[in-house]
Amino acid sequence: MYRAGRIMIAAAAMLACGSATAAVSADEAAKLGNTLTPVGAEKAGNAAGTIPAWTPLTQHPAASLKGEYTSDAAIDAEKPVLTITKANMAQYADKLSEGHKYLLKTFDSYKMNIYPSHRQVAWPAEIYKATAVNATKCQLLGVDNPDGCSLGFPFPIPKSGAEVIWNHKLKFRGEAATRYNNQMIVQPDGTFQFTNIVEDVKFYYGSIAKPVPLTKDAGLFIKYFSKIQGPPRLAGTLILVHERAGAGPEGRQAWLYAPALKRIRRAPTVCCDNPAEGTDGHQFYDQVDMFNGILDRYTWKIVGKKEMYIPNNSNLIAGPKTKYKDIVRPKHLNQDLPRYELHRTWVVDADLRAGTNHTFRKRRFYLDEDGWQIVAVDCYDANGNLFRFQEGHMVALANVLGSGTLPEVIYHFDTGRYFITALANEDQPNDYTRQFDESYFDPDAVQKRANK
Repeated sequence: MYRAGRIMIAAAAMLACGSATAAVSADEAAKLGNTLTPVGAEKAGNAAGTIPAWTPLTQHPAASLKGEYTSDAAIDAEKPVLTITKANMAQYADKLSEGHKYLLKTFDSYKMNIYPSHRQVAWPAEIYKATAVNATKCQLLGVDNPDGCSLGFPFPIPKSGAEVIWNHKLKFRGEAATRYNNQMIVQPDGTFQFTNIVEDVKFYYGSIAKPVPLTKDAGLFIKYFSKIQGPPRLAGTLILVHERAGAGPEGRQAWLYAPALKRIRRAPTVCCDNPAEGTDGHQFYDQVDMFNGILDRYTWKIVGKKEMYIPNNSNLIAGPKTKYKDIVRPKHLNQDLPRYELHRTWVVDADLRAGTNHTFRKRRFYLDEDGWQIVAVDCYDANGNLFRFQEGHMVALANVLGSGTLPEVIYHFDTGRYFITALANEDQPNDYTRQFDESYFDPDAVQKRANK
């Protein structure tokens, strides 16, 4: 999810968050496709041989843009090579997020099944070509305004934590899509409340057919529409978002349609740590897609790259053979389903900036190096205590070529509840064949659809 006074706002952002970051040199960019993959990951495996070299997935000729869940027969048939539990977690602590350590330490029933590592994430040739151009051209003004960027990953050789996060936000996801984003609020005893949501989205920056560049004067990159279909008390609630770069009036524009009011209205609260509609406070708006929206409430720092056990190639938990009731267990997911692998990850710290506010005083993000995908987030409260943890179960997409997280989980350590989102197991997989007229995402058009 996703211009009056723009110069003043941009200037203020740069003063608060730092000046523009410089594009890399031609010599550095020449590493792309050589020692680095075309999007900036280390191409080689690790010295121990526990992380393989990058062997990108090629688009299967029969892969359909509609009606197919992610799967790989060879990978899905593999057995764990290791299981991490409370009893042996100390041996692997240096490769675990703080959230995973908390879960292992707290619950005897929690475990992490570790499988052989596979680095299959690949992207279309157009993305590779555009990424190489961006490396020497794209800049970040402050933390919220990419400038001179088009189609590909904006910062394949990042120099700041904010640049790493923008790679996640702008990654290619196809031209447009309809998806089910079903959600469950799970109580400590394992009972759950289910919400059914359908989303439509059109990508502008990441469109191969008609890419829309991001500059300091133009920042639209996504249009998004969602409809809650159940439970009855929430059914008919609609959210419309025009996702733009920028932190002020030039940034995100959002609207909310509430059935009780029967009208669509501007919704500036579709932002940051305001509770997302239909989640009963269990997900903030900026936790959707692991992280989205403005960066300017935080300072951002690259901690480094680290070998970590992360959710990856998680086809089983996201597939149609797994039913919703199979996923849920008291206190945490059914840990027979997730698949964890050893991968190199980018580690980025976000610390609350002076003069701003957010429920999370600090966040530590972990991103898979091949997919530029956030796969875990440690979330800390105002007292510096770890009290929430996000986990995204990453899959490699063979149809559009890319990566995503299905499902995503938010553990609430303060209440014992957890929240699951991006579930489509018992409905339909993402439909990437959708085409939307520009008018589809206009507020007036949404109002007319609601009135039918």
